Amino acid sequence: MARNDRRRRARWGSLVMGMALLAVAPLALAAPAGKTSAPPVASAKGEQGYALPSAALQAVVDAPRAPTLSLSPRRDIAAMLQTPSLPSIAEVAQPELKLAGLRINPATHAASRFSFGNKLWLLNVADGKERQITGLPQPLSIAGMAWSPDQQYLAFNQVHAASGANELWIVDIAAGSARRLLSDLNTVLGDGYTWLPDSRGLVVTQQLKGQGPAPAAGGVPAGPAIQQTEADAGVRAIRTYQDLLKNEADARLFDYYASAQPVRVTLNGVTTPLSSSGVYLDLDVSPDGRFLLAERVLRPYSYLVPADDFPRRIEVLSAVDGTLQHTVSTLPLVEGLPTGNDAVPTGVRSISWRADAPATLVWAEAQDGGDPNRAAKVRDAVLMQAAPFDTPPITLAQLGSRYAGIQWGRGDLALLNESWWKSREVKQWRIAPDQAEQAPQLLSSRSSQDRYNDPGRPGLVRDVNGRARLQITADGRSIFLYGQGASPEGDRPFVDRFDLDSKQATRLFHSQAPGYAAPVALLDQEGTSLLITRETPDEPTNVYVQSLADATAAPRALTHFAHPLPQLRGVSKEQIRYKRNDGVDLTATLMLPPGYNPKKDGPLPLLMWAYPGEYKTAAAASQVTDSPYRFNAISYWGPQAFLAKGYAVLVSPSMPIIGEGDKEPNDTYLPQLIANAEAAVDEVVRRGVTDRDHIAIGGHSYGAFMTANLLAHTRLFKAGIARSGAYNRTLTPFGFQAEERNYWQAQDVYQKMSPFNYADKIKDPILFIHGVDDNNSGTFPIQSERMFAAVKGLGGTARLVMLPNESHAYRARESIMTMLAESERWLEQTVGPGTPIKKKR
Repeated sequence: MARNDRRRRARWGSLVMGMALLAVAPLALAAPAGKTSAPPVASAKGEQGYALPSAALQAVVDAPRAPTLSLSPRRDIAAMLQTPSLPSIAEVAQPELKLAGLRINPATHAASRFSFGNKLWLLNVADGKERQITGLPQPLSIAGMAWSPDQQYLAFNQVHAASGANELWIVDIAAGSARRLLSDLNTVLGDGYTWLPDSRGLVVTQQLKGQGPAPAAGGVPAGPAIQQTEADAGVRAIRTYQDLLKNEADARLFDYYASAQPVRVTLNGVTTPLSSSGVYLDLDVSPDGRFLLAERVLRPYSYLVPADDFPRRIEVLSAVDGTLQHTVSTLPLVEGLPTGNDAVPTGVRSISWRADAPATLVWAEAQDGGDPNRAAKVRDAVLMQAAPFDTPPITLAQLGSRYAGIQWGRGDLALLNESWWKSREVKQWRIAPDQAEQAPQLLSSRSSQDRYNDPGRPGLVRDVNGRARLQITADGRSIFLYGQGASPEGDRPFVDRFDLDSKQATRLFHSQAPGYAAPVALLDQEGTSLLITRETPDEPTNVYVQSLADATAAPRALTHFAHPLPQLRGVSKEQIRYKRNDGVDLTATLMLPPGYNPKKDGPLPLLMWAYPGEYKTAAAASQVTDSPYRFNAISYWGPQAFLAKGYAVLVSPSMPIIGEGDKEPNDTYLPQLIANAEAAVDEVVRRGVTDRDHIAIGGHSYGAFMTANLLAHTRLFKAGIARSGAYNRTLTPFGFQAEERNYWQAQDVYQKMSPFNYADKIKDPILFIHGVDDNNSGTFPIQSERMFAAVKGLGGTARLVMLPNESHAYRARESIMTMLAESERWLEQTVGPGTPIKKKR
């Protein structure tokens, strides 16, 4: 039940293959009957209520969503999970606690979330037949699910806020029936359950019995909240986290809701408590089922960092009765790290079980004090210690950069990854974990940003213990690699068989134009059959089985999902290429409404939507991304929704910020950003799809920051839409995005990059939208509030929309509809309606 958002681990994790999640346009509840026009929008001027956009945009929100697919360990059955429409604001506005960097639903003792599966069924890979499951809870509300190692069962977590349910259910696959196994799970800090390797039970975290009522919040304070630092602590980068503890009352609430009792539960519901209760960040059963790796939070807590950085004790417990077998380490509170994105905590880091051994722990320890600015030949040591843990650990590897995970195969084969963010260099080594004296072999070394030369990620399969291990051919000589297949022609995903001795790859599958096919999993050991997803610009993503043994065999369809927005079938999409004024090659995806012909119809108003990225080389920045053959998925979240209103849309135009060698990209952020935007505008005008007087720019988060900067430093755009951004970099003084330096090391950069400092230069209208409860580091709601106040006070044109109860990504149907309604009105008022410009003159 490992957590997915572990901040303490190295910046780049290992490359592993997960199950495919199929998604088309998200679905939402239908609009109330008869309501097609937008009611007034709430503002300080007296406007009231949420808004609805035009019927065309409502249809985008209401488009059906494809289910997700979870493949079984033997890869012959898929569990299909349907996710329903967007939740209402009534659901999103339910009580929520913000503690230690977490958001907690107190009714369910679970992490706050609002998207749950409401339909579950099985799909046979062999023949595509669907099987229904009886006995499912109603209403079904699945937060997550996991296959048993032997594939006889599927466990899922039923979370229903209205009833307060947080339950563990299992599906008997052969019988096709479901039953509740356990109630009162605690999923504040993880999934809440993990299968035992023998598939005869699970380890779960259960709510504490007899806790009594939660500690009262507020009231008469017991005293001040006090923090102190020491002068010799050195420079530490402390990110601007949200939702932190503020006082001891918060700490008591955190203890109340995050504390759980580890329990072993059999398939007939018999439970055995394991160890004492506590706040557990992680619980992981050893491959042989004898031990439990536990990471338990300790006091003192912090008011500066989230729970992941609190002190912790790493222990090995008996998985039978919970008795302490071994203490690995006790780690201190981490309130900040040395400067640099390659900085890590000292001590045990990224600990896990070796997947191909009964009970062997593997972890990394920094050898440079965790400080990337300190000269060191060896940055990380990778250590290994086997049960019964009574001999010192052995050194598995010494690395010149940061440990980034291992894919395990067998005693003489594992793939070890390392990375260094500063240079973007990533390496992969072949090691023999049972033969420590054997020198590692370098398999690949490249820039992580060099997509064209990415050899692919190793294919993994589940073994009999449920552990992900390398898929190895029967002769033991080859593994399989899955890649995006980036090229000057766009992405063309592939599968290779890779000979470990010769280091030669043989291509087994390669996506071909005019479609886009992506591998999900090889269905047999030798790689003769492949599960893929396939799509074209007008045909949505569906799942197929592709024979690799017979090159002439057509793929066999397993799913038949229909086009979610047939009225937008025929949208034109082109991957365009152009150059920046310094010769850097740029790309973008130009999308035009169905039936539109620029030569016959004339230019359209255009919405450009972008997000800057930092690169170490111009060559990497110039590489083509995405594919022109992917499905034209029209989602409410991106700019594509406005194709439904007749606008031209430029999606993800390249906005590279390049800093080659020792140069820092952000030292020339503004001139590069402006050059990127000028090149994009010049290209769409040259193509005749728009003109210079009818272009709007927009973006979310760092894209919003970009939008404000472009309006402050250019007159290229007639309007901007900035969602959930940050505009004053002095409020994120210990770095932001990819910037490693703190404010005091690069004051001039922080000041120049802050559009707040140039609010008086913003002469074109800008719409700010922000979630009142934004949980993203650095994008505090006050960022938009203060930026709007500055533009307003300086005589500019701006509008501020603060969405109640919304985080960094908006969740409630009412919020999404209002976001679209506000953006629609803003575009119509600034660049005009989505009709050819010549018809308006």
